[in-house]
Amino acid sequence: MDLFKALVVRKENDDVSYEVESIKQENLDEGSVLIKVHYSSLNYKDMLATQAKGGVIRRYPMIPGIDLSGEIVKTTDESFEVGQEVLITGYDLGVNHTGGLAQYAQVPSEWIIPVPENLTLKDAMTYGTAGFTAAQSVRALEQHGMDPKLDQRILVTGASGGVGSIALAILVKAGYQNVTAMIRKDYQEKVVKDIGAHQILWADDIGEKKALASQKYDYVLDTVGGDVAATLISQIQEKGSMSLCGNAAGVKLETTVLPLILRGINLLGINSVNASQEERETIWNNLADSWNVVDNLNTKTIKLDDVSETIIALKEGSHVGRTIVEMN
Repeated sequence: MDLFKALVVRKENDDVSYEVESIKQENLDEGSVLIKVHYSSLNYKDMLATQAKGGVIRRYPMIPGIDLSGEIVKTTDESFEVGQEVLITGYDLGVNHTGGLAQYAQVPSEWIIPVPENLTLKDAMTYGTAGFTAAQSVRALEQHGMDPKLDQRILVTGASGGVGSIALAILVKAGYQNVTAMIRKDYQEKVVKDIGAHQILWADDIGEKKALASQKYDYVLDTVGGDVAATLISQIQEKGSMSLCGNAAGVKLETTVLPLILRGINLLGINSVNASQEERETIWNNLADSWNVVDNLNTKTIKLDDVSETIIALKEGSHVGRTIVEMN
């Protein structure tokens, strides 16, 4: 195979750097399937992978990219075939196994999901890890009583970001009529209103952190964690639930047990990295069918050579929607 492009993160002493390099297949980690990558995407976790203290990459050098879509060019697993369109999110991809921000990836066949019929390879990465996580969050909340036929108050935090914007779009598509989008900056208001948010909550207006506060929301789909999540836990209606899938606002959750033991609320952790193949197939089929919101999302497509600008925006908290990376 000829040389091909990959984004490579390297560490020397305490300094971490990244750039697009020309590499060989032998630079990829081992795997039973070789994929020609058509698209990847940029997620908050990918930004962390490029930082000195990001806590994501486990060894260097590493090709980041926690998701990809493409076509199989070589396989030793007979359950897949050359030319088949596939996608991967999660597992060790881009963390401890060379990832999706390259023109080729070599992976274990156990990680692979066939792209559903109603989705293109670009659609698959328009969702990417963010879309999968958003759909997981909605599914978990529905399994705990959230229902579009009921007049429930739903809040989505980080609603203009990757996970938040897709979650918001899915909720609107599913028929929920009382969805509030939490945002921080003025330019984010148009983004969430275009998706279909019914109300806006400014982050500065969520109130003080209390052990128990006025019960404002039946369900909270949280994408940021930290003090935002800790403050909102006490505002959830009795028997309500909060899903948690992100940590952009911090990894600490400083709260009390009172909302859990006095109001019986549920905290639902969302782990998109190690979801079962059965759950993955169910969610991707939903995203291709009843939850298909590809056309409702705020997206931008860039080339591999242009990822730095988006990485900076993700770090600064100014990134909106989804950025898809086209490899060829």
